[in-house]
Amino acid sequence: MFRSMLLAGSALFAVTAAPALAADTPPATPAADTPAETPADTQGSEVVVLGFGQARQVQTITAADIERQTPGTTPLKALAKLPGVNFQSADAFGAYEWSSRISLRGFNQNQLGFTLDGIPLGDMSYGNANGLHISRAIISENVGTTTVAQGAGALGEASTSNLGGTLQFTSRRPSDTFGIAASGTYGSNDTYRGFVRVDSGDLTGNGLRGYLSYGYLEAGKWKGDGVQRQHQANARLVQDFGARGSITAFFNFSDRRENDYQDLSLDMIRRLGYDADNLAPDYARALQFAQIYNNQVTRAGSATAALPYPNAGLTFPSPYTSVDDAYYDAAGLRRDYLTGITLDAPLTEAVTLSVTGYYHDNHGQGVWVTPYLGIPGGAPLSIRTTEYDINRGGSIARLKVETGANLLEVGGWYESNSFRNARRFYGVAAGSTFSGNVLSFQKDPFATQFDVDFQTDTKLYYVSDRLTLGQLTLTGGWKGYEVTNKAIPLVGSLASGQIEARDWFLPQVGAVYGFGPAEAFVTYTENMRAFVSAAVGASPFATTQQGFDAIRGRLRPEKSKTAEAGLRFRAGGFQGSIAGYYVDFANRLLAYTNGAGIVGNPVTLQNVGGVENYGAEATALYKLAPPLSIFASYSYNHSQYKDDVIGANGALITATRGKTVVDSPRHMAKGEIVYDDGRFLARVGADYMSKRYFTYTNDQSVGDRVLVDATIGYTIGDLGGLHGVRVEGSATNLLDKRYVSTIGSNGFTGSGDNQTLLAGAPRQFFVSLRTGL
Repeated sequence: MFRSMLLAGSALFAVTAAPALAADTPPATPAADTPAETPADTQGSEVVVLGFGQARQVQTITAADIERQTPGTTPLKALAKLPGVNFQSADAFGAYEWSSRISLRGFNQNQLGFTLDGIPLGDMSYGNANGLHISRAIISENVGTTTVAQGAGALGEASTSNLGGTLQFTSRRPSDTFGIAASGTYGSNDTYRGFVRVDSGDLTGNGLRGYLSYGYLEAGKWKGDGVQRQHQANARLVQDFGARGSITAFFNFSDRRENDYQDLSLDMIRRLGYDADNLAPDYARALQFAQIYNNQVTRAGSATAALPYPNAGLTFPSPYTSVDDAYYDAAGLRRDYLTGITLDAPLTEAVTLSVTGYYHDNHGQGVWVTPYLGIPGGAPLSIRTTEYDINRGGSIARLKVETGANLLEVGGWYESNSFRNARRFYGVAAGSTFSGNVLSFQKDPFATQFDVDFQTDTKLYYVSDRLTLGQLTLTGGWKGYEVTNKAIPLVGSLASGQIEARDWFLPQVGAVYGFGPAEAFVTYTENMRAFVSAAVGASPFATTQQGFDAIRGRLRPEKSKTAEAGLRFRAGGFQGSIAGYYVDFANRLLAYTNGAGIVGNPVTLQNVGGVENYGAEATALYKLAPPLSIFASYSYNHSQYKDDVIGANGALITATRGKTVVDSPRHMAKGEIVYDDGRFLARVGADYMSKRYFTYTNDQSVGDRVLVDATIGYTIGDLGGLHGVRVEGSATNLLDKRYVSTIGSNGFTGSGDNQTLLAGAPRQFFVSLRTGL
């Protein structure tokens, strides 16, 4: 923690001292408050921008489109309509983190890169070891734009996981004038959501402005017992120095506590239905299940031993057949503080410097009431946690030199991350009522399975160049980085040691050629994914010392080589794009899970060959008239494993060669019709996805589905600002489709059914009031 705070403090000192150096520089254009390669044409009424001028497949969703979602909805859900984007969640807001999953072109979430205002968010996974989810990093109303690079992210992206693409989120800039924005929402399952933001306007007449905002969500679960509750606060302050640059500082806070939904299997859905969930608040039933399980364990060990709970018997009541069919309760708890400061300063008319320092503190627990372990004299179950504590700080620097037709950019990123990962058990007192609270951080454990301290140091540099020759623009450059992962076990038998991922030359080249209303683009890029520092999941340390020693010398980081090409065109009210891509993915890492997720057994990690990935995407946006627009996208993705899984002794473990990659639908088609004249709003959208496999041998899958969402709204009063109030009604899953949303919640297995599915939310309705947005 001290190293991270010192690093962030040094960066902040450098940033705050820099204006004195820039004060006497000649006037220059200040750098934009967005990542270097975010499309520039994201202003005005545009809701989707197709990346004109970029040598890569890049598309941007603006704040205007995010605001058409139900307030509080994650910006990831707005992205779901773009080609190649597969977003799933078990709740209507898309913010339930255990179920939230996004993939691009068959690359799963932990193989993508995510940043907020250039600051790394890690891979945004539930058990994130080096970042946090966007739903906690910023309130959705404060998101300005979200940019997706489906295949090749920018060279300067602060990410070491972006094998298959990147998502760049940018914050809304404070307004030049005073204003108040607010919204309130009520809907299905007693869902409450409120938001307020106060913009200061120019406080001094010299460019100092900022905003404070607060958001609250309490969403009742659509099945079972419990809520998803979140408090968020965002503060942002900008000092513009005109031609001399700007300083931007922010502080974001989130406290999120959510009851989980029960993970399902296909067999459980057939026996118990989509509405099957955890047992809470029926604690008597949970005790009965734990007692039956203990009796079964006793009988399996001895046919003559006395049963510890003779009144409970040995058989679960129908239709239940296993202790894993329903646990009592589970929850996810996360508390985050994220802060940073950025200096954008022109050093000369041609040279601009941007420096960012940031710090992130996270405390989290994943809570499960487990029937697999109890304490003597207490209940036959206990509260099992997986605990996460992140203290990371870093700095990012970019130097741009623009000389005529050429733009040269060099930069670097350094991060020091101290991460603590533990598995603990907390007692439950004997009695007929549950003595715990899964929505509170647990204290005073009676047992610790493991407690590991990780130190991860990241060093990255990049060089990027863009040359414009009339209608032809050439881009090229490279990046290189090294990530050192070190594990020090404090309790338990998990592995200790160190492993590195290093490649100092990962090239990217591309070109864009404009002709009339169209342009053609082509790009080639190479990327690498660093190893993960964690005691769980797909980490080299989530195993025994013997297992780690066996794989450390031969484990290789995953790598990808991506080529893509396409056309963009626009004429009148129409704009569209088509793109094709081919990816050679090597050194694929596979972590096999063993047993039920609640047991938390170690995983087996190894390189298992490669993946062949190719496909095509098409996007169209047509404004038939100023208020009426139609959007459509289609994507075809072919992702197949190139190799079988072979053990260290040469024996076949799993026959995966030629099989489709898990959770990679072959076809996706999305469409949306919107009428918005500023007074009246009507929107309807449809999302089709073909079947998805959740085993490596493709013997288990979930079927295709079509989901329909709709929104209707009317603005009362002044359209110009605070006095206009929009009344809005929205419906998610309008046709009430019963379907499986998330797959892989507990990982993937070689074959056979697996308790790793989550049911999608049924039809839900919400009513919202907005003003000033």
